[in-house]
Amino acid sequence: MTRRPLVFIIWSIATFLALVQFNSEPTYAEYGDVVLNRYSDKAGVRPVVYPHWFHRIRFRCKVCHHELGFEMRAGANDVRMNDLAEGKFCGMCHNGDIAWGLQNCDLCHSARPGLPAGIRGGHKTLGPGRW
Repeated sequence: MTRRPLVFIIWSIATFLALVQFNSEPTYAEYGDVVLNRYSDKAGVRPVVYPHWFHRIRFRCKVCHHELGFEMRAGANDVRMNDLAEGKFCGMCHNGDIAWGLQNCDLCHSARPGLPAGIRGGHKTLGPGRW
C-alpha cells in the first residue's frame, strides 16, 4: 500500500487551511505588499492590502502598469471603488469572471485599520529599468 494518496490529502488540507481565513481578524501587510488607504479609513472600511508579489509572479509588469493604467509610483494612482465597478484598474480582472468580484469586500479590504498607505518592505524591483 502506498502512502502517496494520504500524503497528498494531508498536504491539500494543510494548504487549504493556510489559505482560508477562519475569522475576520485584520491582516498585516507583508514584504512587497502595497497598502491602499487613501480613502478606506475615512469611509469606515479596512485598508486594502494588494499582494503585488502574488500578481507579479503571474503577470508581466506591463499588464497592470500599462494596460490597466497604474502608474509605477506608489501613491500616484487615485483608485476608487467607483472606478473598479466601471471596470478600471483592478476592476478589469476582478469582475466575477476572471477573478472574484467586488462583492467580496473582505478579500481586499483586509488590513488593520489605520495602516498607512505605501509599500511594505523594499520598493525596488529586480526588473528592467529603475522605478
